[in-house]
Amino acid sequence: MRGDDNRTGELFSYVDLEVRVRRNHPLRAIRGIVNETLVALERDFAALYSPLGRPSIPPEKLLRAMLLQAFYSIRSERLLMDRLEYDLLFRWFVGIGVDDAAWDHSVFSKNRDRLLAGDIASKFLAAVLAQPKVKKLLSTDHFSVDGTLIEAWASMKSVKPKDGSGKPPAERGGRNAEADFHGQKRTNDTHASTTDPDARLYKKGKGKEAKLCFMGHGLMENRHGLLVDACLTLADGHAERVAALHMIEPRADRPRAITLGADKAYDTEDFVNELRSMKVTPHVAQNTSARSSAIDGRTTRHGGYAVSQRIRKRIEEAFGWIKTVAGQDKTKFRGRDRVGWAFTFAAAAYNLVRLPKLIAVPA
Repeated sequence: MRGDDNRTGELFSYVDLEVRVRRNHPLRAIRGIVNETLVALERDFAALYSPLGRPSIPPEKLLRAMLLQAFYSIRSERLLMDRLEYDLLFRWFVGIGVDDAAWDHSVFSKNRDRLLAGDIASKFLAAVLAQPKVKKLLSTDHFSVDGTLIEAWASMKSVKPKDGSGKPPAERGGRNAEADFHGQKRTNDTHASTTDPDARLYKKGKGKEAKLCFMGHGLMENRHGLLVDACLTLADGHAERVAALHMIEPRADRPRAITLGADKAYDTEDFVNELRSMKVTPHVAQNTSARSSAIDGRTTRHGGYAVSQRIRKRIEEAFGWIKTVAGQDKTKFRGRDRVGWAFTFAAAAYNLVRLPKLIAVPA
């Protein structure tokens, strides 16, 4: 018997979101880890809010919604709020009821900015890794490090001389006027972006075009390829090595030596010597292109060096997910603090995607 195509709405609804989400849905395991992490950050959240005034969007719900934005490649807060309005799965994960209205996108963005002050992204990443069931998965002896470029939310047309000598282009019927930079020499010493002054002109290699960029850095443990630290710096030729020393130093304070794998960009004498002074064995790829390498046979003769060189490439998987799925290939924020917050939070989201399967595997 054919059913009727009735389109009349019901007066009452008895939808139980817990029942609507299937028991084996991947977000169930992730939500359990996230909730335990948010409980551990209770004091950090309390320090950011005044006891007086109107209640704001709870920071726990803010962070859960931002995780969904990373998981499902939602490019803007406006689209995220639209999805939250009609998607029961999103409502269940964030923790709002069926009859509750989604927030306005501008209200969501303003409340999210409050979390920048408390460095919540770094604390969230650390709290996820500090859970006992996660901590036992991590290696404490072997790490890998690398950096990646994050394109800034600014146009090359915004790059102007710092002394104010640049003349505005002639108007040609629209605000996006044509510009010809051929033959002009522009460097970070003499020019800066008026849209995002923190962005720097940088190019990946010879023959590549220069772009306005930041540089994101990640430290990976080698057992399961999870990111244990992440940060963002200005884009320059020394940023990768400086950030690597900054991230590995807290883990080097132990009696037993640890190893750090890296690519050829880290093969410099000062960087290798600095690692050895911290009792960190530099498993850095040798750069012998018209030069001598700082890594000699004392390091390369050991079997662990070849293992580190093979495993260190897995950090590219993390960067690939952060830039393509989580949308950090070209940031939607301006300013080093905001871009760095988003990059670190995306690193935590990458770990959360991988943790359920890792935890489920018996030791």
